[in-house]
Amino acid sequence: MIEVPTIEVAQVPDPLPAGVTVLDVREPIEWQHGHIEGALHVPLTQVPDRVDELPSDQQLLVVCKVGGRSAQATAFLREKGLEAINLAGGMLDWSDAGRPMVAEGDADPLVV
Repeated sequence: MIEVPTIEVAQVPDPLPAGVTVLDVREPIEWQHGHIEGALHVPLTQVPDRVDELPSDQQLLVVCKVGGRSAQATAFLREKGLEAINLAGGMLDWSDAGRPMVAEGDADPLVV
């Protein structure tokens, strides 16, 4: 079984450093309600078919609502040789920590 490295929101630098891409694997409706600015959106079920679209020269911070789907995606991506890490607690913990998010149609980041 492949190891799934995990990081807590408090351990994620703010702002995110260069060389880190956020991959959000939630469903479209979840994405529309708020996501990390600049994140790539690839729902979990599409990850296997779209893995070639992901940057292979950057670390991927994989996020979902609470961390379960992102853990599955992280394991899959690591099997494919990508440097992926799971965000424990997902977007719920991100939001609870007051980290910035944007929603579809927002001109400015919002903190929820």
